Amino acid sequence: MDYRNVGRSGLKVSSIGLGTMTWGRDTDEMDAADQLAEFTDAGGTLIDTASSYGDGAAEELLGSFIRSNMVNRDDLVICTKSGSKLRGQRFQTDASRGNLIDNLTDSLSRLGTDHVDLWLVQRPDPAVPLEETLSALRWALDSGKTRYLGLSNHPAWITARAHTLIQGASLGAGLAGVEVEYSLLNRRIEAELVPAASALGLGLLAWSPLGRGVLTGKYRHGVPADSRAASPHLRGFVTPYLSAVSAGVVEAVATAADGLGVSPLDVALAWVRGRTGVASAILGARTAAQLHTALVGAELELPREIEDALDEVSA
Repeated sequence: MDYRNVGRSGLKVSSIGLGTMTWGRDTDEMDAADQLAEFTDAGGTLIDTASSYGDGAAEELLGSFIRSNMVNRDDLVICTKSGSKLRGQRFQTDASRGNLIDNLTDSLSRLGTDHVDLWLVQRPDPAVPLEETLSALRWALDSGKTRYLGLSNHPAWITARAHTLIQGASLGAGLAGVEVEYSLLNRRIEAELVPAASALGLGLLAWSPLGRGVLTGKYRHGVPADSRAASPHLRGFVTPYLSAVSAGVVEAVATAADGLGVSPLDVALAWVRGRTGVASAILGARTAAQLHTALVGAELELPREIEDALDEVSA
């Protein structure tokens, strides 16, 4: 496992992060514990969670592992997000100062720690002035409840404005990074957010680097019964990528994997980890065995000609 700074900040994270979106819902306590052990044994440090994951259940599980000394808090870089709740298949967003502060307070209680390493606003809230949202971030930073700040799933213009406002009010301490979806099946951030982040010195945390699991090739011949696309909670999350256009990219990844003697998962993950500005690619696994498979190939670097071919077919 290699370690990278998040943008130009001093925050250093493992180049693969462990996502906990399914913890406490589709992933039970035993499987979550196995995943965490597998991840930390491989040298992983970045744990990505949110107050909305399982309505707090994911944070509760992580906190229980810390309290039981299964893992040392000081060995983890905990990133959590606030401001959203999942209602059915839709997110309900509230990035008001009061709600964000309440969310973070509850998160710290569930996690059993006095601070998180990186705190993100999970989604933009057009109903709340940006300055009000940022006042909660400044409060969290000044009070020591978080070490670094960021945004998740925000467009480039909001990210740039937020960084400028925070930096001006915090003696040079602006945003450290942004968490966004990024994979061979979703390259939309390259148009505006990637160059903005580069200019501002923000690091990228890439969620769903495997195209919501589609780039592993598991859906090439149908929908496996134990897959996320078969889950009532996650079917709508995966289905948009089960298209003819996506299938062409998946076949290109599979062809590259065959030529290199590795798995499609290895190729898709290596592509994201090799992109400019990416500090960490966040993986969500159903089992520890799946996570182990991903971690084994974590050091793969794609030959330039293969990277160029994948760039072209997924453009």
